[in-house]
Amino acid sequence: MKYALLIYSEEAHWEKMTEAGRGEVLGRYMALSEDLKRRGQYVVGEPLDATTTASTVKLRDGRTLVTDGPFAETKEQLCGFYVVDVPDLDTALAIAARIPSAEVGSIEVRPIPAYGG
Repeated sequence: MKYALLIYSEEAHWEKMTEAGRGEVLGRYMALSEDLKRRGQYVVGEPLDATTTASTVKLRDGRTLVTDGPFAETKEQLCGFYVVDVPDLDTALAIAARIPSAEVGSIEVRPIPAYGG
């Protein structure tokens, strides 16, 4: 079954880190990605650009409304994601606990239903 591992963290935390600190965290992400690939569990994983680059689209009364930034203001922002293909939720949760940002933010784990595609 496929699971989305949605990575939430405070963007300000990353900005406050030293270059060496960022490099260490990125190295841990790369090691995790390589391990998931080696195990055949990796589907895709990507960081997301800052929320300042986001746009939110809504359709209301036949009109398309576009606003800058994320729709909801929250303490933590969606900073990236993994999609993994694993046998069960427990395995997905174990992988989520290995994501470096889980130490300072949170990882939302959601099943991806198969709709015949």
